[in-house]
Amino acid sequence: MKIWHKLIALFAVVLICVGCSKVPSTSYNPWEVISVDTDAKLLDIAFTGNPQHGFLVGSNATLLETKDGGETWQPIKLQLDEDKYRFNSVSFKGQEGWIVGEPALLLHSTDEGKSWLRIPLSEKLPGNPISIIAQGANSAEMATDVGAIYKTTDGGQNWKAQVEEAVGVVRNLERSADGKYVAVSAKGNFYSTWEPGQNAWVPHNRNSSRRVENMGFDENGRLWMLARGGQIQFSETADGEKWLEPQNPELATSWGLLDMAYRTPDEIWVSGGSGNLLRSSDGGKTWEKDRDVEGIPANFYKIVFFSPEQGFVIGDRGYLLKYQPDIATASKSDAA
Repeated sequence: MKIWHKLIALFAVVLICVGCSKVPSTSYNPWEVISVDTDAKLLDIAFTGNPQHGFLVGSNATLLETKDGGETWQPIKLQLDEDKYRFNSVSFKGQEGWIVGEPALLLHSTDEGKSWLRIPLSEKLPGNPISIIAQGANSAEMATDVGAIYKTTDGGQNWKAQVEEAVGVVRNLERSADGKYVAVSAKGNFYSTWEPGQNAWVPHNRNSSRRVENMGFDENGRLWMLARGGQIQFSETADGEKWLEPQNPELATSWGLLDMAYRTPDEIWVSGGSGNLLRSSDGGKTWEKDRDVEGIPANFYKIVFFSPEQGFVIGDRGYLLKYQPDIATASKSDAA
């Protein structure tokens, strides 16, 4: 009987803890569900110098275009084998745009995406391109899934290696505004950093027993880390050697966190599996959950803010969320 009493008491404690771990709900939902008529997996989004004109890319050589700020999207057919290519990344600087994909593929546009020219890549390129950043007239920086980084200043005809050796197969790779990179190893066992001027990647051990899911930078160059089991952590310094205590906004759930983005220096959005979105309005000290999007049958694996007024969440199964600043402004006014 004593054993049963202990088990019942333990079960009650667990139920209480689960109830207490519920993160508060947001007071408003600023996200509009956009219908994108595709079965392809969407992977990246970019806008030209015109915030109304943008492009979505994904698997099966998917290229979609919007001319109304992301409300509607129309497919663009390119002269490529749709079953062969996966478009991983798209980037624009004014009218000049770039797309990279796999197997090794590079597309370049100088007329705001009206036409795309395929530029051959060397067969000796280490890995497949997963990231491209447009940097101005005929200039771009490209990274591969093994951490090789190259830069071109002549429209992709020639590329100069920025790092002497690749880092190995990576789970994901992010670039800061000032050119620094962080790459998470394929199994999430460690991460590596690189910045312009360094000859090689600098490896770092993860600072907990949990495997790393994703990493990135804030506007000041400090790192953030998402780890298995819904854990969030911020670096105390830009070099990533000192870290603040990890957080678990919602201990009661087992879904993973997949991406993070800053709308403003203080407002952060974090996406996860099973239609989960978290928001912090105080730089990550406290969190609340947008439960109005929980019913969407998709994993939200990428968040992008082009400005405080323009942002998107990319989900699988063709789901796309568009940030509505008018809703957020009205809700804050009502609360005041």
